[in-house]
Amino acid sequence: MSESGLDGAAVRALRDERIDWRFKGMPSEAFGSTVGEFLARRPRISGSGFVGPLLVLDDDALEHNLRTMARWCAEHGLRLAPHGKTTMAPRLFERQLEHGAWGITAANVSQLRVYRAFGVRRVLLANELVDPHGLAWLAGELADDPDFSVACWVDSVRGVELMTEALGAPRRKLDVLVELGDPGGRTGVRTLAEAVEVADAVAASPALRLVGVAGYEATAAHDLTEHDLSIVDTHMTRLREVVSELAGRGRFGHLDEVVVTAGGSAYFDQVAAALAAPWPVPVVPVLRSGGYLTHDDGLYRKMSPFGRQHRLAGDEAPFRPAMRIWSQVVSCPEPGLALLTMGRRDVSFDQHLPEPQVVRGEDGSVRDLAPGSCRVTSLADQHAFLALEPGTEVRVGDWLGFGLSHPCTVFDKWPLIPVVDGDEVVDLVRTFF
Repeated sequence: MSESGLDGAAVRALRDERIDWRFKGMPSEAFGSTVGEFLARRPRISGSGFVGPLLVLDDDALEHNLRTMARWCAEHGLRLAPHGKTTMAPRLFERQLEHGAWGITAANVSQLRVYRAFGVRRVLLANELVDPHGLAWLAGELADDPDFSVACWVDSVRGVELMTEALGAPRRKLDVLVELGDPGGRTGVRTLAEAVEVADAVAASPALRLVGVAGYEATAAHDLTEHDLSIVDTHMTRLREVVSELAGRGRFGHLDEVVVTAGGSAYFDQVAAALAAPWPVPVVPVLRSGGYLTHDDGLYRKMSPFGRQHRLAGDEAPFRPAMRIWSQVVSCPEPGLALLTMGRRDVSFDQHLPEPQVVRGEDGSVRDLAPGSCRVTSLADQHAFLALEPGTEVRVGDWLGFGLSHPCTVFDKWPLIPVVDGDEVVDLVRTFF
């Protein structure tokens, strides 16, 4: 087990997996080789037999984003438990932990099982867990590994009752955080009185231990208007009220420190400001932002505090988009229209459509496309429709590189992803969805 908080040997063992037809985009010349053997050949995207469409990650951008977020969190006294659902990639978890991440966040038991397969030692399960089979498995993990730490959310007395019934008298109590929600939002108690009621139920449970309070500020805010930003500030004010009320009632008297956590990838500057203010009890303030790792060319370029001006920017450099997909023009059936080999099975489309950025020449050189010269108008299952402005020409056979929006709905489509330094492939990232 490495100092970073996961089983480094298990991650390294991924290099022993053999490349074959299961992994789209991979060169047929690599079939039968292990990942490690293939990387030892120092393959290149443009000359090693990769087929399109092909998602790649830029190694320099990943490293920049990792360093930027780690430095920013350290400067503001924050812990980071990035949401692993973004990538579901143990190798990327390892890099996040190596850059100081306090833990990794999961959304459900299936994700948590992946984390445990690679020895992740501290997990926030940012959801309610009332499934008896999932709870039984989790109780076994806690009993078998004294170094494993996990905490999940609770937002109802009924949930506490179901968890207690499923767990019985476990060897180790399951840590929980009272979750605060917003009217019309997702899970979480809606009022301070409900938070107290749930905390009281946890205190009476022989199977659970209250360790903190959790929230998610972006369920009701979706833009950068003053109204949206005020929604975030209001949520954080309410979160502080819940912590203060429960502390005043002695619900954290058994703890040296209380975990208080919030923070997606859009408003974590406001979350940081609220978490950094004085508390009535010693607090471990934890952000759960996950999209920072790859950033993007759409949703987070607009919404991330490191894609826009934010309250605590200081001298920090902006995040860099690390995702790019390469797709080939296969048809130009009429003036002003090109069809490319990527579609809804390959790229995200829930927030923004792919953004055409560059063209790769036959010699492997890359040139920028003029801004506004073309745009993706729609996606079919396996095709992209590219509208060309007058005077813009692309040819059948050309390779175009596109920026993508919202990494959470990109990674799940790619089980093996090249990481590149320029044109050279320096790693292959395995995902588990």
